[in-house]
Amino acid sequence: MRGDVARALLVAWLLVVVLCAACGKKGPPLPPLVKVPTPPAEFSAERKADTIDFRFIVPSANTDGTRPANVARVDVYALPDQAERDPRMPVAPLTPVTVDELLKGAVKVASVTVKAPRDPNATIEPDDPDTEMEPPEGLGPDQGAVARVSDEIAAEAVAPGETSTRAKPAKRQPRDDENPGPLLSPPWVVPTRTYVSVGVTTRGRRGPLSARVAVPLIDPPEAPDEAEFTYEENAITVTWTPVPPRTAIQDPVGEDEDVLPSTPIGVPLPSIAYHVYDAASETRLTTSPVSKPEFSDARIAWGEERCYSVRAVETLNGLSIESDAAFTSCETLVDTFPPAAPKSLDAVASEGAISLIWEPNTEKDLVGYIVLRGAAPGDTLAPLTPAPIQETFFKDSVPAGVSYVYAVRAVDGAGNVSELSNRKQESARD
Repeated sequence: MRGDVARALLVAWLLVVVLCAACGKKGPPLPPLVKVPTPPAEFSAERKADTIDFRFIVPSANTDGTRPANVARVDVYALPDQAERDPRMPVAPLTPVTVDELLKGAVKVASVTVKAPRDPNATIEPDDPDTEMEPPEGLGPDQGAVARVSDEIAAEAVAPGETSTRAKPAKRQPRDDENPGPLLSPPWVVPTRTYVSVGVTTRGRRGPLSARVAVPLIDPPEAPDEAEFTYEENAITVTWTPVPPRTAIQDPVGEDEDVLPSTPIGVPLPSIAYHVYDAASETRLTTSPVSKPEFSDARIAWGEERCYSVRAVETLNGLSIESDAAFTSCETLVDTFPPAAPKSLDAVASEGAISLIWEPNTEKDLVGYIVLRGAAPGDTLAPLTPAPIQETFFKDSVPAGVSYVYAVRAVDGAGNVSELSNRKQESARD
């Protein structure tokens, strides 16, 4: 009995030794986790004549949420053209592919170098404060900043605006119980090119792709001409000559007598609208295209230079294309606009004095008022105040019994002087 117990204790002790030895044994090494940036956010593309302007937000985090992003640059690609298909046919499910497989055959059209981390592995967790993060360094935009880049579109890539690129559909053979008749062609599809952006790590590895955007590949509309601007005290008015709508797209499918054209000759494209830009900074001033050839800009700042550009905008199937720019001349804004004449001037007589009061002006650049006086009947009025006063009242000490005529002018910061207020006649009492 005692031998059995001893043997059991020995087996248990050996098992503990084996397990302890196994605890310290390392398994096969795991590959290091490579941090890649999140997709560039708010990726957009706008076509202006033969230039495509891209805009995106530089990634500021990695796909696992850590910061700063392991990103050294952002590349923009034009994806390969897709084979034409009948738009009435359903789309087959896409087979999942890697980023490298998707970009195989794509053309890199632009690249933006951005500030990158010195050590991509020295990251902080999503909930950690930014003060614990080593800031990225180098040239280019900051992480999280808006970046812009442009690309010139090749002339041979643009389809003429009056030509459809759709192939003719095959003729359907009528059944015996049908009357043969003309067939309708598929709707005209605007030729486009699709673009995508991607962040690239310091070691050249790509992160996930951004959202895809498409731009139309037809000729842009005509540019406006005779753009000019005038200004008043509170606003600048930009005007230009309207652009006539493009003629209807000629559909070669219509040449077949058995197929009706989906875009008949003579049907105009959507009407022309316009975008207005600050030509100095190329900042768009219109939030959405305006239909009338006129725009009001309230950014009045005396002494600053203003110049504008105007582009015609045409939208097809939700895709917009802008024309070349029509530029206005540049001009420095000069304040030549006097304030309004003061209102409701009144005079109150007292012993040896006449007190004046009037309503205040509302101009932002007003510096004060000049009070004028003349002996009745007031054919000639002379200033009583050598410099403008800011108060809207004034007391004039005068001899009793002598009748005087008063008026007030307003003065602004540019030295412009208003017209006279209403005139008041009064004499001081004894």
